[in-house]
Amino acid sequence: MTTATAIGNEADLAIRLRRAAFNQALAQADLAAIGPMLALHAVLVTGSDSVVIAGRKAQLMAWKREFAAPDRTVYLRTPETVTVSGVEPVAHELGRWQGTSAATAAPLASGTYSAKWRKVREGWVIEAEIYVTLT
Repeated sequence: MTTATAIGNEADLAIRLRRAAFNQALAQADLAAIGPMLALHAVLVTGSDSVVIAGRKAQLMAWKREFAAPDRTVYLRTPETVTVSGVEPVAHELGRWQGTSAATAAPLASGTYSAKWRKVREGWVIEAEIYVTLT
């Protein structure tokens, strides 16, 4: 195994672990855990109406509103591929997402997503995510 391959494999695993932690934070409505996983100027484009939520603070405010909803949606992101750049400290994640009712676990919507990650001193953080609602 080459050094580049080993670094790519380590980054792939680190990003998948961060995504799992993000999923857990969403399920537990844990804003304190979500914050450090987002870059300061992270951008999220929502799946249905393409609303752009720019910045960590704006995203945390949006999640806080979502967590307070009487029948909130729990989102699960499942990575299919993680491609690590060989020239920059960035990676691309491509996967599927699903939203379910927190109260009944009934599926509400699902689709695909794309995420850009950046390696910073503290670890991998999400810089951008784009969601597409398909069902």
